[in-house]
Parts: sequence; C-alpha cells; structure tokens
Amino acid sequence: MIGKMGKIDGIDMRLLSCLQKDATISQRDLAEQVGISQNACWRRLQRLHASGLILGSRTEIDLAALGFDLTVFVMIRTRHHSKEWADSFRKHVEHLPEVVEFYRIGGDWDYMVKVITRGMAGYDVFYQKLITNFDLATVTGFFSMEAIIDNRAADLSRLR
Repeated sequence: MIGKMGKIDGIDMRLLSCLQKDATISQRDLAEQVGISQNACWRRLQRLHASGLILGSRTEIDLAALGFDLTVFVMIRTRHHSKEWADSFRKHVEHLPEVVEFYRIGGDWDYMVKVITRGMAGYDVFYQKLITNFDLATVTGFFSMEAIIDNRAADLSRLR
C-alpha cells in the first residue's frame, strides 16, 4: 500500500491501529504488541509523524457526564453554491463551539453538521447562531437517542 510517505507495510498499519485505539500506550508495549523491537518502533513512529500520516493525538471525554447530553445531526440545504458563499459559511460554522464534525456532502443535502449541546435549549441557541446572516433553504435536525458506535477507531489492518 502506498501512503503519504511512500510504502506503508503491515507493521505500519498495525502500529497505526494500536495508536488509534490507545494513543497513550508506551512505546515498549506498542513494540511488543506489533512484534518489533523498541528501536524499530521508535524509528517507524518518527517516520509516520514526519510524513504527516499521524496528525496528532487526543483524549476522549465523556461529554454526557459534563452535561452535553444531546447529539444532533443537522442537515442543511442551501440555495447558494458559489465558492465565496461556501467559504463564508464554512468559516461561520467552524466558529460555532457546539460543532464537533462538519461535512460537505452529496445527495439531497449540501452539508451535515454534528452538534453536541446541553439539551434542547442548547440546541436552540446553536440553531439561532447557525441561521444568523445566512440564507439557508432547509435546516433539519436528527436527534440521537443512542450512540451505538461512536468514535470507533478504524481497524486499519482489516480495511482494504
């Protein structure tokens, strides 16, 4: 397989899969799980970081425990499709703190935004900020009742 840095082999894929599951794993444990020496592990990690393939690491937080108990998938259809309008809308949405994911999509909708808020009142505040100064044809929210699979790491060793 060819990646951003040239040839990516099975060991690289296993390293990446392990890191996706637990970015805090020690280098010694990572090397052991993948079946290589610590030095080889370190060299491969340096190469993966330098290539830009590893973009960073983050800590997963239980947002519901902090009171952010409502997840909404907001579907947006717009009348405008110019680059200028899209750039302006993108900047607007990127600055809304409730937004955790934002996609331009194909099909019947133009954009999908994943929003995390504190209940329906929090969503209404977000909605008012979203539509302010933007002519949107349709905005609808799909409210999550249960996250069945959420933030699952891709099993890179099994993807083709």
